[in-house]
Formats: sequence, structure tokens, C-alpha cells
Amino acid sequence: MEDDDTGNIVVIQDRDIEERIKDFGGLLNQIESLNDKKRKLWLEIYENSISDRQNSYAMFSQLVKIVKDKSSEHAVHGKTIATYIERMSKANDQLIKLAELIARAEKGNEEIDPDDMYKRINKD
Repeated sequence: MEDDDTGNIVVIQDRDIEERIKDFGGLLNQIESLNDKKRKLWLEIYENSISDRQNSYAMFSQLVKIVKDKSSEHAVHGKTIATYIERMSKANDQLIKLAELIARAEKGNEEIDPDDMYKRINKD
């Protein structure tokens, strides 16, 4: 998200969720040592994180438009805006953790238990 010269928020168009999930599924399919259970679990984690981030961003964007240059609206909606930012941050953290797990799986150095993965991701 950026500001243009007029101070308005410019929404950066993102690829659609289905395309991203398809691409991620393709990446997972390239990891030969990955069993189907992990593949499905990681794909679900990815899908949920992307959806959470995109939905939070949409709501955040709507509220930012409402509060722009209106201190009374900011006072009313400020905590909610912060909540959406936190949700986007948590989704990003989940994606980073997932990327670390995938990197380890690609190296083949560690066997990862899917139940342990849920525990690691849900620590936050």
C-alpha cells in the first residue's frame, strides 16, 4: 500500500488467491520427500494465511478511507485499524514459519511431524 501525490491510498493489485495457492501447491509437489499429509497441511496453512492477510488488508483499507483526515473517526476506529495490522503481521509470521519449514524439508535434514508444526505455528 502506498500514498499517491494527492495523499490517497493506492491499492497494489495482487494476484488472486487461487493462483497463489496453485503456485504454492506446485512448489510443494516439487519436494519429493514430502508426504501427502504434510503437503495438504502446509497448503491449508498457506491458504489460511493468505486469506487472513488479504481479508484484513481489505478491512484495513476501508477503515483508513473512513478515518483519513478525520480525528474523531480515527479516535473511534484506531484500535480496530491496529487490530487489522496485527492480523496481517501474524499472517506474515505464519508464512515466514512455513517458508522455514519448507526450506528444512527441501534440505531433507529434518523429518517434521505435522502435529508439531501446528504447535509451532499456533504459538502466537
